[in-house]
Amino acid sequence: MQDNEFEYVGFWPRVGAAIIDTIIILVITVPLLVAIYGEGYYFSDDTPLIAGQADFLLSWVFPAVATILFWLHKQATPGKMAISARVVDAQTGNSLTVGQSIGRYFGYIIATLPLFLGIIWVAFDPRKQGWHDKLAGTVVIRSKNRGPIPVKFDS
Repeated sequence: MQDNEFEYVGFWPRVGAAIIDTIIILVITVPLLVAIYGEGYYFSDDTPLIAGQADFLLSWVFPAVATILFWLHKQATPGKMAISARVVDAQTGNSLTVGQSIGRYFGYIIATLPLFLGIIWVAFDPRKQGWHDKLAGTVVIRSKNRGPIPVKFDS
């Protein structure tokens, strides 16, 4: 892997990738949660943070496990794949370790707590790292030339 072949992926493409991932997770979990708990699960004012074991598994465990497995086996979630991005080790460019993947996932909690400042940090960081990336030692990259052929203009 040569350094000049890749670029860091910035804030807005990563927001788009996160939206895609969120939609996929919701398409899977919402029907299951409604089937188990009924429509009141989403529309009741007195629904607890975790309504039961199935809620905990579908809303908390499943997204974490799925995300971590995608990082480990594909270097990207479906949203990142859609924008041709990969999550790699910041020092070597290699795949993430299990520890990095778990740390990165739970690093999102730290990054979002102070008004999403750790996520917004991506927009201003020279390597486009959010706090979760810095904590886990990761970067999000993609090929500079993502099209089927390079763009050329006749002078």
